[in-house]
Amino acid sequence: MPDDLDALFRLHHRELRQFAYRDLRCSDSAGDVVQDTFLRYATVLSRPDAPGLIANPRAFLWRIATNILRDQRARLRRRGFHMCIEDCAETQADPRPGVDQRIEARQRLARLRAALAELPPDCRTALLLSRLDGRGHHEIARCLGISASMVSKHIMRALRHCLRRLAAA
Repeated sequence: MPDDLDALFRLHHRELRQFAYRDLRCSDSAGDVVQDTFLRYATVLSRPDAPGLIANPRAFLWRIATNILRDQRARLRRRGFHMCIEDCAETQADPRPGVDQRIEARQRLARLRAALAELPPDCRTALLLSRLDGRGHHEIARCLGISASMVSKHIMRALRHCLRRLAAA
């Protein structure tokens, strides 16, 4: 068997990952177990008495993985079980908003549009260029022909106004 860690990884990582996945039922956690297994193996190889210490690298890797899984099961018993979100996605509720949520969102949008319509044109434009277009204060200042500090004041005024209008509703 090769002593080269890279060669050992290429030979055994897939079967170790499958072994860990069967136990954990989580792809991410199985990958972590394999990574920890090879990390511990590398730690043993770095010891001065390492040459000749490992007669069967594959069996040693399996023993390390088994020990890691046993330790994880013990931790889970103490802490409780956690499931990967990807593995339980089919059992989750529909992520799309319900009818009442869509109606409420439309009402909030209508209130926001009304609040924006109440703003002076430069104030509204500064806010929209900043928030929707992602432009910086200096670019907005050039566009509107005002100073960057005035852009900041317009944006703050617009935000305060919109927040007051939305909070009042």
